[in-house]
Amino acid sequence: MKKTLPILVSYFKTLFPALLFVFAGFAVSSFTFSANSQNAKVEVIKCYPNPATSVVNFEFQKNIDKSYVLQVYSFVGKKMVETPVVNNKITVTLNDFTRGIYVYQLRDKSGETVVAGKFQVIK
Repeated sequence: MKKTLPILVSYFKTLFPALLFVFAGFAVSSFTFSANSQNAKVEVIKCYPNPATSVVNFEFQKNIDKSYVLQVYSFVGKKMVETPVVNNKITVTLNDFTRGIYVYQLRDKSGETVVAGKFQVIK
């Protein structure tokens, strides 16, 4: 239990910004955090379709930092996808996803959450 507790605390600290919006029931497709000390900001331009059935697309602004990573978690915290941002659009196939709410996070190279949001899968 002593080893598990710090891992759980770290995990929930990481997911808290996005889960806060899920629990509150807001229909938010994205929100913005400061990415670094220069207050550079990144936004997910689109997360669509929402709700999704077979794929979900993430479109970013043109000047997105290519060192960012997109992560998708199930509502219970299972990491479903982790993919580097190599261009301005990422398409995630939902073959292994079940019906429910999923949280996405865009992280910088230091692991800080830059953008987070949620989408729904309906099958």
